[in-house]
Amino acid sequence: MGANARATPDESLPVLIDPPMRPADVLARAPLCPGGSRDGVPDVGVDPGAVSLGRPLVFPVPADELPGPLRLRAQATEQRYYGVLFAFDLDPLPDGGRHTSVRFEVTLTDEAVRAVRLDADGGALGLTFDADPPRAATVAADRAATAAGARPGWLTRLAPRPGRPRAWSYGAQRHRFGWNYEGTGLPLAYGMHALIEVPAATTVLTGRLGVRVQVRPGRRHPGGVRLATVREAVPFHEELPGRAEPTAAAVRLCLAADVVGYSRRLNHLAERTQSWLVRALAEARRAAGVDEAAVAVQPQGDGEFCVLPVGVDESTVIPRLVGGLAEALRRTNDGLLQAERMRLRVALHRGLMKPADGGWVGDAAIAVHRILDSPPLRAALTDNPQVDFVLGVPDVLYQDVIRHSRVPPLPDRFTPVTIDLPEKRFVEHGWLHVPHGEGG
Repeated sequence: MGANARATPDESLPVLIDPPMRPADVLARAPLCPGGSRDGVPDVGVDPGAVSLGRPLVFPVPADELPGPLRLRAQATEQRYYGVLFAFDLDPLPDGGRHTSVRFEVTLTDEAVRAVRLDADGGALGLTFDADPPRAATVAADRAATAAGARPGWLTRLAPRPGRPRAWSYGAQRHRFGWNYEGTGLPLAYGMHALIEVPAATTVLTGRLGVRVQVRPGRRHPGGVRLATVREAVPFHEELPGRAEPTAAAVRLCLAADVVGYSRRLNHLAERTQSWLVRALAEARRAAGVDEAAVAVQPQGDGEFCVLPVGVDESTVIPRLVGGLAEALRRTNDGLLQAERMRLRVALHRGLMKPADGGWVGDAAIAVHRILDSPPLRAALTDNPQVDFVLGVPDVLYQDVIRHSRVPPLPDRFTPVTIDLPEKRFVEHGWLHVPHGEGG
C-alpha cells in the first residue's frame, strides 16, 4: 500500500507521516461531495473535506526491460510502454472521524491506451524501503526511482507498511482502472504505480482522475458510514517523454537455501548433509537448463547462495528449477529416517547485482536472505513436516513471472505473506509455496 500514515490505537484520526505534496506537484484540489450513507442516515453536518490530486508522473520503459510476456508482445507490435506514478492527499476528518474505504480511479481518454500492470505497492515494482532513500532492486524500480527524483516524497508513499491493508486493483488491460483501499486507520497520503501501453503514434497522455471515499463520522456525528466523491473527475494532460535508452545494469536471478535443523546434526551427518545440499541444488540447476559454469555459487555450510547468469528466461527456468529441486530432494531423502531427511527453506529474488571482492552487491542479494529467514517460511516448514522444502518469492517475481505460469508451481498454489522484520526496517509483501504432490 502506498501510504505512510498510521492510526492511533483507538482508530481515531490518522496521523500523516508522509509530507503533503508540494504545491507545484498538485494538479488540482477538489472537494469531496457527500453522496448519501449506507444506512440511510442524513449527511447533514458531515464534512468529508477535499482531496489534492497530484499531476501524473510519466516515464518511458524500454521494451527490453519489460516482464517476459510483455516483452514478447512489444517485440510483435509497435506499442510503447510507460510507467506512471499517481499520488493524492486526503484532508484529515474532524472530531476523530476516519476513512474506512478509499477508491482512486483513472479513466484514460484514448481507449487504445490501457494499463497492463497495476502495482499494489513499491514491493511489487521492485523497490526496497529499508534505507532512505528507497533502493531499486530491479531495472523497472530504478526507472521509477530516477523519475521520482522530480517529485520529493512520492516514492516513499509506495512503501508497504506493517498492519496496513494492501490495495486491491481493478481494470488491468483496460483504459479505466484504479485502486481500492479498505480497512480501519487508512492513511491520508497515497501513491500508486501503473505500467501503461500506448500506440506508437500517441504523443500525449490524457484522462480524468476521480476519488470516492467512505467516511465514519467522528464523535459529534454518530451514525453509520457516509459516502463522498469528487463530483466531476479532474482532467489531466501530460506530454509523453521520448524513448529511454536501455540500461547497462545487469539483472540476475538469485537463489538462497538453508537446511533446517542443521546445527542439531552430528558431525558425520552434517558432513553428508553438506554434500547432499550441493548436489541437490546443482541437479536443480541442470534440470532448469542453466549453464553451471556460468553460475556463481557461494557455499555457506548449512546453506547456499547462488547467482544465475544474466539473460535467463525466468518463465522457463523458475518452474524447471523448482521442479528439479523437488525431484532431487525426493531422491536424496528416499529411505532416510525422519531425523536424517534434508529439508530446506528456499527463496528466490531478482535484481540489479554485481560481483565484488566480498561477494555480491545488490539489494536482491540482501532481500533474498531476509525472505529465506522470515517467520512465514520457518513456520511453513514446521507446520508441514511431510514436505521437503518451502519456497518464498518477492511480489515482483510473482507478478512478473509466476502469475503467468501454466506449469507447476502454479500461481494458485502460492499464498500471500508479509515479511516484516522490524529490527531490519524491512517490510515486503511476498508469496509462499508449500509443495504438495505437484512436482514442486
